Amino acid sequence: MLPAQEADRFARQLLEARAHSRQLPLLTSETPLSIGGAYDIAKRILDIRIAQGEVMVGRKLGFTNRTIWPKYGVREPIQAPIWGPMFDSTVRYASDNSGVQSLAGALQPRLEPEVVFKLGRSPDPAASIDELADCIEWMAHAFEIVACPFRDWQFEAADAIAAFGLHGTLIVGEPVPLPVRSRRKLAGVLASGSVSLSCSQTGVFSLQAAGFGSDVLDSPVHALWHAHQLLATQAQFAPLAAGEIISTGTWTDAYPIKPGQTWASAFSGVLLPGLTVSFV
Repeated sequence: MLPAQEADRFARQLLEARAHSRQLPLLTSETPLSIGGAYDIAKRILDIRIAQGEVMVGRKLGFTNRTIWPKYGVREPIQAPIWGPMFDSTVRYASDNSGVQSLAGALQPRLEPEVVFKLGRSPDPAASIDELADCIEWMAHAFEIVACPFRDWQFEAADAIAAFGLHGTLIVGEPVPLPVRSRRKLAGVLASGSVSLSCSQTGVFSLQAAGFGSDVLDSPVHALWHAHQLLATQAQFAPLAAGEIISTGTWTDAYPIKPGQTWASAFSGVLLPGLTVSFV
């Protein structure tokens, strides 16, 4: 456990850097910060933001895609998922699965195509993956705009956890309600699906990436289950609860974005509409 004074100091440094769009040196370069200590910082940030009037509406899962683990980490690759809170100020819904998003103030923004779940009821602490799937009310496609206060996207897992889980903004597309009879089949359906990601800056789209649901810890439902199990070991945080929005992690690598670009996605094998978002 990180001493409370240290957690508060790091939390305020990160919040100030975010407010002023300023980069920071790695926290792990200053102190031997553990994963547990990083979550202590995240909890302090959560408490401060709630005290300032923000409302936590869900969780952002990160590094659930095993294919990108070797690409991140300074001393050693990222080797496990992380999570961070999302707020009413950082989650928005795209009308007709399209929209415009400002990148003002975003530090080194990148885009991730994800699947989002809304929990219709709170899962039992000992819920199996099938029982957890039964708790999902709807799913949607989303673009996660991730942001990084560390130079050139170089960090350790503990740095990423403390820095808001790298969460910037979540843009959620049209929710698709899930009938009860389909929920226990959802993991398999999503595992067999794929998404394509394209970008245009001149009016002509070019394919940038493709990814698979099976890369996300075998499926986004499995990613949700992992988060549920992880939270059971973190007494300082509340467990998953009814009404939460859970962003389950990217299906591709995270791609740099900038004003003037329009990004679009399309699914195959999954009945989810794509998203088209222009950045300014």
